[in-house]
Amino acid sequence: MPHKLNQDPYLDILKLLLQDVSEIREQVMQNAQIRMAGFSAYYRDGVFTKSAANLAQYLALRQHDLRHLQLRLSQAGLSSFGHAESSVQSTLDAVLDMLRRATDKNYRPPDKNPSEFGFNRGQQLLEQHCIELFGPYFDNTKAHIMVTLATEAAWDYQPLANLMTKGMTCARINCAHDDALLWQAMIRNIRRAETETGRTCRVLIDLAGHKVRTGPVQLGPAVYHLNTAHDELGRVLGPALLILVRQHGKQGQSQPRSYPPRLGLPSDFFDRLSEGGEIGFTDTRGKPRALLLKKRLSDDEWLAECWQNAFLAAASEMHLMNGSETKTSCRAGTFPGAEQSIKLYQGQTLLLTDAGIEGAPAVLNKAGDIVKPAQIGCTLSSALQRVKIGQPVWLDDGKLGAVVEEITADGVLLRITRARGSGVVLRGDKGINFPETDLGLPPLSDKDKTDLDFVCDHADLVGFSFVESLADMECLMDELARRNATDLPIIAKIETNRAVKNLPEIILGSIGRHSLGIMIARGDLAVELGSARLAEIQEELLWLCEAARVPVIWATQVLESIAKKGVKSRPEFTDAAMAVRAECVMLNKGPYILDALEALRNVMARMHQHQHKKHPRLRALHW
Repeated sequence: MPHKLNQDPYLDILKLLLQDVSEIREQVMQNAQIRMAGFSAYYRDGVFTKSAANLAQYLALRQHDLRHLQLRLSQAGLSSFGHAESSVQSTLDAVLDMLRRATDKNYRPPDKNPSEFGFNRGQQLLEQHCIELFGPYFDNTKAHIMVTLATEAAWDYQPLANLMTKGMTCARINCAHDDALLWQAMIRNIRRAETETGRTCRVLIDLAGHKVRTGPVQLGPAVYHLNTAHDELGRVLGPALLILVRQHGKQGQSQPRSYPPRLGLPSDFFDRLSEGGEIGFTDTRGKPRALLLKKRLSDDEWLAECWQNAFLAAASEMHLMNGSETKTSCRAGTFPGAEQSIKLYQGQTLLLTDAGIEGAPAVLNKAGDIVKPAQIGCTLSSALQRVKIGQPVWLDDGKLGAVVEEITADGVLLRITRARGSGVVLRGDKGINFPETDLGLPPLSDKDKTDLDFVCDHADLVGFSFVESLADMECLMDELARRNATDLPIIAKIETNRAVKNLPEIILGSIGRHSLGIMIARGDLAVELGSARLAEIQEELLWLCEAARVPVIWATQVLESIAKKGVKSRPEFTDAAMAVRAECVMLNKGPYILDALEALRNVMARMHQHQHKKHPRLRALHW
């Protein structure tokens, strides 16, 4: 019933607000009960936890467009629901309590404080769940930092210990790389560092999941291009480097491509090398070149310099020289050629084919026109049977965008729709995303199940890659139960559009029976959703998880320029400042990871004085 207008217009405004907020609260509680009813089987005796109830209420609240009501509440000097995530019911009840006090002089508030089990309790539960997952905070900073470990962490102890000393509270091991022996060595070093530093460090092991990648590309000629450093006037500033390696046996072993490149030499020739000596050879253009022996690195390795540009072919004839007199000759060892360059531009086509077929660049006629499109394999051949014409495909973490133009007997013909103006070089082992294609994959691959045996014995947390539904979560929970590891917390990695859509059911169906954290895997999400949409979605995911009191890991490309290149980037620092609203921030490996860690910890320490989740903290400013 509409209330009768009063002579006091401000009182009328408050009474209208009271009516509207009362209606909102009633609808929220009813709709929350309806949503929760569908998940009662996932809670012991059908009794929902406070966190599950709050999430259901938050989802019900956000079904309403509250923008006009928020403005009216703000104008009245009341809470505008902008920070309702922590406790929806307490927020609504607190506003109603204030409105009733203001509009009814006979109103007697209930004995129970509407916030008693509300705001503070919601924040306490989130913090409790965070500590359960990631352990104690680093030096009471309320900041958890996770670092992806490089392979070297298996044998190089000190850098790992330094990371823990500087603020790493969780180490991530990715099952997509290395093997169980190396993972075990990494964990052994972590446990040693815990003992020696007095710090704690949780171990998250990520299951690899069904990562779809490009197949291998045909190799070009086996030639090393030795490039010297030049200034703008063409003057040589520094030599090209080459590592000479002793070959054992007549044939020796083919050397892998690396930097600096490695060249095998027969053992008897290798024994004659000495510092300051020179090795002569003729490069592929017929030009005489020389290698200067700079430094012996080990019993089986020499560092050599080349002060002129050269193209050195595998199995080239090499001469040990003393002035103009040739002392000894040999044939150098072999090494593989580099991958051929598949460079693609917007508007061109690419044939996505079976993984068993090597990739190759486009074939051109004499006029420079393409007579056969570039091709590359797909490690998941079954995906080629499931895509449809018009569906998008993204390659190499979104560097190349394409659309399915034609399905042929040889594979799927893509039309490149997104590429930078200078073109994109596509290589093997790069990610492929099919954001609108149901690939029909099981939640866990055979490799995942094998790796899970190791994870259950050694990890503190298990990362679930490419989870997309509650059914996927149940599959992993069943596998953990078979291994007597039901207490191993799951970090659900949200990496796809489907996972975003299903996140409410993933959380509501899981938190009543299993410890849970959420990782916002922004790299794959940016490919699936687009960068603009990601900026919006990552905010919504944070709100949803706060309502559920589920800790969040903010992941992918945080301070990447520092970690990889040692270079500071202003936009990345802004991004890192945003990350403090998550409970944990992840850094990827890189040669300057310690610098990135210190920079991130500094940013987080400063921002935590200003911001907690969505709540600004108005500390004193000194201007």
